[in-house]
Amino acid sequence: MAAEHLRHTFRAMGTGVTLLGPGASAPEFETVALTVEILFAREEARFSRFREDSELTRVNKAAGWWVSVSPGFEALTRLALAQAAATDGLFDPTALGAVIAAGYDRDFDEVLAGARGALHPPQPCGRWRDVEVRAGAIRLPKSVGLDFGGIAKGHTADLAAHTAVAEGLAWALVSAGGDLRIAGDAPPIEIGIEDPGDADAAAARVILTGGALATSSVTRRAWGEGLHHVIDPRTGAPSDGGCLQATVWAPTCAEAEVRATWALLTGPSAADTLPCAIATADGDLVISFRTGVAA
Repeated sequence: MAAEHLRHTFRAMGTGVTLLGPGASAPEFETVALTVEILFAREEARFSRFREDSELTRVNKAAGWWVSVSPGFEALTRLALAQAAATDGLFDPTALGAVIAAGYDRDFDEVLAGARGALHPPQPCGRWRDVEVRAGAIRLPKSVGLDFGGIAKGHTADLAAHTAVAEGLAWALVSAGGDLRIAGDAPPIEIGIEDPGDADAAAARVILTGGALATSSVTRRAWGEGLHHVIDPRTGAPSDGGCLQATVWAPTCAEAEVRATWALLTGPSAADTLPCAIATADGDLVISFRTGVAA
């Protein structure tokens, strides 16, 4: 990334967030950066499953009953359910029970520190079909919880990038934990795809001119042998299908998040239909970037 680009970093949603913009926007950049921070704080307060005061926690605690929700919460729920249907359930926003059973039962920093509950047998998934949504309200099946995770982070990156441009930047790149979205008239930007075996190295580099990249990995948020946050809804357990990581390009970051999960669980054959890079446990790297990026 060129030195003349302006950069602002902060922490939200359990990860590092970066706003990148054109150097010529210096007068507006500081104000836009503050707006982006506030936006991330708002969406984290809405969608965090680790906060007792979040809207998501309130909805999950009311499982079995109709509960009122904000327009933003309703919109993301509808998007998540549509993506679950589009992926035939490989993306499943109702996998919260399985994630908790695998040991991801609190903020990830606490999980790494060993402050988690006991592991439990895999939990069944697939209850997304039973989630009911009407204008301003949602009803979850009893004993079922939502975990938006990556799609909420990607959705927020999308909102932030568009907001930054609407607030005066000619273009903006918003990266949240490496998943990123570009809005506006951006120059070609070189992006490194993380090596799943070495967080400080790039397995490949692509030139991104628009849209979004998202990565799903079994090595990023892992806390033991075979224990990580990517649940395979077909088994209710952490994925063990032979793929370590999938990075996917899509028009929006929310969509890229979903497709990355789908690609990781599908395996190298996902490269036949998606612009992506898939790293296997055997050390292979399958790359098929076409639309929106140049390898």
